Amino acid sequence: MTFYCYILECSDGTYYTGWTTDLQRRVSQHNKGVGARYTRMRRPVKLVYVEPLPDKKTAMKRELKIKKMGRVGKSRLVEMKIKP
Repeated sequence: MTFYCYILECSDGTYYTGWTTDLQRRVSQHNKGVGARYTRMRRPVKLVYVEPLPDKKTAMKRELKIKKMGRVGKSRLVEMKIKP
C-alpha cells in the first residue's frame, strides 16, 4: 500500500498539509467539508503537491516536517515538485 503526503491550496491562498492512502477520496472529503476543521471554512481546496511514501510512519513524519516549513518552504515544494 502506498501512502501519500499532500499539500492543498485553500481558497484563501493558505496551505494545508496532510497524509492519506487515497488522494481522490481525501480531497473530495476536504471539499465536502468533512475533512479537516482547517479546510472547512476555506473551501474549495486544490491539490498542489503529492509525495508518495512507502509506509504510514514515513508519511506522518514527512507531514510534520512539511508543516514546520512555513509558507515559503511549502511554496518552494509546490513549485519544484511535479503537480498531480
